Amino acid sequence: MASASVAVRAAGASSGRTAASGRTAAEDHVRDLARRGILADRARAASDAERGLLRTGGYTLVWPVVFQRLTRRIELARGHHTCASSVHRLEADCLDKFHDDVEAVLDDLLANAKVPVVNLEGWIARRIGPATVDAHRRRRGDRGALQRPRLPGWLKTDLGQDPWLLALAVEVLVWVGIPATAGVRVWPLSAWADRRAAATGHCGGGEREVTADLDRVLAAMRKRPKWYADFVERPLGRKHAPVLPAARGGTGPARETDHLQPRTPDEADEARLTELASVAVTAIEAQLRRGADPRCAVVAVLRSVFDTGTGAEEMDRPPGGGPAADERVAALLADSAAIDRIASAVVELIADR
Repeated sequence: MASASVAVRAAGASSGRTAASGRTAAEDHVRDLARRGILADRARAASDAERGLLRTGGYTLVWPVVFQRLTRRIELARGHHTCASSVHRLEADCLDKFHDDVEAVLDDLLANAKVPVVNLEGWIARRIGPATVDAHRRRRGDRGALQRPRLPGWLKTDLGQDPWLLALAVEVLVWVGIPATAGVRVWPLSAWADRRAAATGHCGGGEREVTADLDRVLAAMRKRPKWYADFVERPLGRKHAPVLPAARGGTGPARETDHLQPRTPDEADEARLTELASVAVTAIEAQLRRGADPRCAVVAVLRSVFDTGTGAEEMDRPPGGGPAADERVAALLADSAAIDRIASAVVELIADR
């Protein structure tokens, strides 16, 4: 979708802008057709050249509305404050989703603007929800996934009608139908661990418990091999595998170093962990003052603080050099006794401050 959007924007740049309004001629053409109530009919009967002009003008109209009314809200809800600040600061995955949504709303505009529309931005804003939902379902269908993930009765019965297991089964069906990946993993276990804690009230549960739950869900799904192959295996197999950098060779003394390091990797790790620990203690203290349970506060804050890295801090290291900080923290949070020790130490530390 990104390449198509770039092409449309490039076409828009060459279409010229009117001196009076600063809008492109293509945009004014779309506005005029919409005002006269013939935009959809014109788009349906247009030649390739005119249809390209209509898509150029429509794109110029649509993308700011989509970003302000939909994308910004989604990015803020995901905690992506940088992405929410500007379309030019969207991360790659977020930008792809934005382009998909813009294309969906643009297609809807050219197909359904059949009545006179004076306030075109307002009309577009009202159509964003239905247009993007329908497009999302079509993309899921193209991948072979269920367009509206619902659990069949036999699966609910096999899972004992357990609310969390049923919710996890739906998450599985949703996950296989989207293009996102979980890094080198098949499933987004860390995110599901957070949802498990919220659903069950067991804040000490980690990826180990989620993995056990997932195994149970998948085992139940596999009891119907054709259903499992059609709605889990096939769409899951269409995800793009993540591309990993190849290991660099030539570590001998004759090999020129990549760059001068102002400090050793161990020193950099220590500085980063010290900074994160300070942030974590401050956040835990704030939660305790609001009356939060120490164990739950420790689990929530540590998972949030130590699981937000991009991996950039380890790009100069060879792979397999040992577990990263987030992996070590995940292992600790899966150990109930370790959580008790950490909570006790943090409470004591805060009391002495």
